[in-house]
Amino acid sequence: MTIGVLGRRYATALLALATEAGQVDKIGADLKDFAATWDSSKELRSVFENPSVSIDARRKVLRDIATTSNMDPTLRDTLLLVSDRGRMNQLSHIVEAFETLAEARSGRVRAEVVTATPMPDAYFEQLQQTLERVTGKQVTVAKRVDPSILGGVVARIGDHVFDGSVKNRLDELKHELSR
Repeated sequence: MTIGVLGRRYATALLALATEAGQVDKIGADLKDFAATWDSSKELRSVFENPSVSIDARRKVLRDIATTSNMDPTLRDTLLLVSDRGRMNQLSHIVEAFETLAEARSGRVRAEVVTATPMPDAYFEQLQQTLERVTGKQVTVAKRVDPSILGGVVARIGDHVFDGSVKNRLDELKHELSR
């Protein structure tokens, strides 16, 4: 997923506040929990997408969720600001940017690894070690299956893509043959 400019701005500010409070891990976990609730609840999303729902009603919903889930106050206040500005549609970008920035701050990077079929954990452990040698950083692997790549693996770390998929190789051959 491409992180939007607004998502990165909110995430950068949230990370600065979380770092200052010494609560990066807690706020990150709370943010992921809220995002999971957001993704799974059509009713919750409709409250924030419906222009006839007042700002005060939205704030009450967010405060209730924050209280019920024991959400960190810094995150609650950030989400209230995001809601007040009508930017809840940026939540997935904020989450992704926050995780990426927090990982970079701690010397870790995330690798999105795409395979054509599910692979055993041992495969991902070996791939993780290889990526750690290449990047010189601790790598967290996020797995995804996409049959359209036909075979092989595609690993994305930040802006770098290591494409060892059969589909990519076939596309390269097709391009070479068409010249």
